[in-house]
Amino acid sequence: MNHNRAASPLPSELSSMSEDPIVSALRPYSTCDVSDALLKLGVTHGGFLSNITMWSPKRQEGNTKIIGPAYTVKYERKVLKPKQPPTHYIDSIPPGSIIFISAPSETINAVYGGLMTARAKASGVIGTIIDGRLRDLQEHRDLDFPVFAKDVGTTAPQESLCVCEINTRLRLRTEHQNTSINPSDYLIADLNGVVCIPRELVEKVLALIPSQVEADERIKRDLLTGRTFVEAAREWRAGVKGGKDV
Repeated sequence: MNHNRAASPLPSELSSMSEDPIVSALRPYSTCDVSDALLKLGVTHGGFLSNITMWSPKRQEGNTKIIGPAYTVKYERKVLKPKQPPTHYIDSIPPGSIIFISAPSETINAVYGGLMTARAKASGVIGTIIDGRLRDLQEHRDLDFPVFAKDVGTTAPQESLCVCEINTRLRLRTEHQNTSINPSDYLIADLNGVVCIPRELVEKVLALIPSQVEADERIKRDLLTGRTFVEAAREWRAGVKGGKDV
């Protein structure tokens, strides 16, 4: 019997794999550009996931941007006795994915730490987004790994929380938004925050963005010369779907 197992790809091999064409197409644009397009398509709040900001590799600084399909992980309180997956989620995440972790509202415990980032980075994961707390902040920064979260903490999750679902539909844990994140949805995150693009709208978003971004750039150039916003917008927004008013 052959007990040899296929070796996992090395990080250098993962980085050389061909990039998802959707990620490549979205790369030139910011979360704000994507939100503008989603608003035009009728998505509430332009897909913005509130109160989640960048903590690593720096705290709200630099040009870090992550884009990729969501791999969702749901934590629940142990007192509810949820059914738990047979294996650890961190060992099953495809390269190129973004981990999206959901924790119960007002949870004190962190749900993501430095060991998870070490495994994620070796697996070719793009970054991690947490609807909750992270811990081991310096470890994520030392690995130059993007992590977005609501806050930081010190306490590990096993005291009161456990993973109950992997790669299922999640709801943002907030009373201010009725927003869902699906495993097939695309996430984009940068200094402005996190936006979720429903998979079925990705192509429509990509069709809208170029013309609205070009119009906004033309308006900005005119504004810097002293032209009024109303004049510039009237000229460059004509026939353009999308665009921002701020």
